[in-house]
Amino acid sequence: MILKAHWSYGAVKLPYLISDGMVLQRNHEIRIWGWADAGEVVKVDFVGEMKETTTGTDGMWEVIFPARAAGGPYEMNIIGNDHSFLLKDVWIGDVWVCSGQSNMEQTMARVEPMFPDEVKNANNPKIRYFDVPDAYDFSTPQLDVTGGKWVAADQENIKQFSAVAYFFAQKVHRKYGIPIGLINASVGGSPIQSWIREKELKRFPEDYKEAVRFQNPNLIKAIEEEDRDNRRKWHLEVRKKDKGYADQSMTWLDAKYHPENWNVMERLDLLPVEKGKQPGNGVYWFRKEFYLEQDQVGELEAKLLLGTIVDSDSAYVNGELVGTTAYQYPPRRYSVPKGVLKPGKNLLVVRVINERGRGGFVKDKPYQIEVGEEVVDLKNDWIYKQGAVMPPMPGQTFIRFKPLGLYHAMISPLHEFPVKGVLWYQGESNAGQPHTYEDQMVSLIEGWRKSWGVPKLPFLFVQLPNFMAPTDDPHSGNWPELREAQRKTLKVPHTGMAVTIDVGEANDIHPLDKKTVGERLALQAFKVAYGEKKGPFSGPELKKVKVKGSKIILTFEEIGEGLNTKEGRPPKGFAVAGKGQNYQWVAAKIANNKVVLDCSHIEQPEKVCYAWANNPVQANLVNEKGLPASPFEVVIDDPR
Repeated sequence: MILKAHWSYGAVKLPYLISDGMVLQRNHEIRIWGWADAGEVVKVDFVGEMKETTTGTDGMWEVIFPARAAGGPYEMNIIGNDHSFLLKDVWIGDVWVCSGQSNMEQTMARVEPMFPDEVKNANNPKIRYFDVPDAYDFSTPQLDVTGGKWVAADQENIKQFSAVAYFFAQKVHRKYGIPIGLINASVGGSPIQSWIREKELKRFPEDYKEAVRFQNPNLIKAIEEEDRDNRRKWHLEVRKKDKGYADQSMTWLDAKYHPENWNVMERLDLLPVEKGKQPGNGVYWFRKEFYLEQDQVGELEAKLLLGTIVDSDSAYVNGELVGTTAYQYPPRRYSVPKGVLKPGKNLLVVRVINERGRGGFVKDKPYQIEVGEEVVDLKNDWIYKQGAVMPPMPGQTFIRFKPLGLYHAMISPLHEFPVKGVLWYQGESNAGQPHTYEDQMVSLIEGWRKSWGVPKLPFLFVQLPNFMAPTDDPHSGNWPELREAQRKTLKVPHTGMAVTIDVGEANDIHPLDKKTVGERLALQAFKVAYGEKKGPFSGPELKKVKVKGSKIILTFEEIGEGLNTKEGRPPKGFAVAGKGQNYQWVAAKIANNKVVLDCSHIEQPEKVCYAWANNPVQANLVNEKGLPASPFEVVIDDPR
């Protein structure tokens, strides 16, 4: 897919970023640019100062204004031979680029159930947001994004803001009072290779080879057509085979239908594994009867919450479709219109299409219907039956995730726009290949800084949160490997990391608590970007490991007034491996603001780790501000 800038030679054109409501970077020369016919004179009037230029032979023009302090709102008048723009509501403040995958994309609308007052009370014209549309290009760094506009953090727009970005901006704005501009260039599911600049991507030959391969538009077209055809055929076959629709006069949606030989699911969960055999793919129908006490329920709208479902679903109340979702991750929050519900018995039917893997309902999510003041729990006592048995859906080639494409289309167009720094939340899609991630992160940061021309550009990132079922193993999982690669990236100057192993959710790769994440990124910004000295700005960071007799002594930075634990109990989550041995849990205590590990039962201690699990529930080390210590694994320098 080859992207085109939204201009052609002729009347003066502007990039999408230069538009009403924009935030320009303070204390940095202000560059305004665009396109027009070669030789056309363009004038720009801003804050009482007029700049004039002539369009070059390449169709581009630019003017430079001197740096200004934070302020606004201002107007900017851009005048060509036969066309002019009056840009209104222009601010000068700090601009942050926000990038990564779905946890950076996740909107305030998605987290509203956890933060209803934050959404309801949002009204800050000095926080602005620009969402870069998803796009990719493997051949050419693009000159402009494909769309977008600046919006203010008000009631009309707040729900579309990235939640992490908004909570970050809110905390920074409250501290410094300056306008904050957020440019969100994120794509759910994207691996880091998609975002690395071409020069640095060449350090990874297999990734670069893949990027070059997808410079062929005919290959992209052929793959896209094949994927669409496979999905279409699979879904047509699903519909054709579905026994729930076999009798059109009495489908499985009908309240008069009497289920026979259906399975019982006492509590909503994924489909059961029977005799070691995974449930088949295809269609499953779930039915539940529930009762409402109010006489006037037919006159009320209701909210139906169905947690999250693997993979897609359609939900029916009393035979009426009330909601459908095409893939597994979004929370199911459906509205039931007036006139659908009735006093007494009601019927809820959910038709689930499971494409591959183990389908069903993700347990321990909210499953209920809210009607006025009445809330009915829907977690228990369901019946279900498979309506169609299918082979797994053929895999899809996610072309937009291929190396280099997102960088060219979504980051390259931003480099002419000066910014304060970068916020990065990504890594879930690389958890299966953690050992290359550190080099990839270092390369990405280097390339972005060179393209912006700012060697010390602050780069702040989120360490992966806790996720998946807890285990008792002291050393397991890919996610801690990825977290360690992220921690090691802190060796790059002017970087900062927000530790989040206490705000994830075991059953959701998209945890709702984005406020804590955004605010911890803001703490890093205070230190890295704004030069604050009085911390702590993060949880305890490992500084030194020393062996003393049968003890290992760990020294930490960023402890503030001292180390502590979340419950005031002894520190947990520490393990040590002897030479050539597996890790074993060790007892720990805090003494003189250091952590002391008892290794008396381990011969030749060689390595020590902390919180080394996908979901390290035992880890409890914090500083006096309650900020959690980062997971780590280190080789002991002086084993006894």
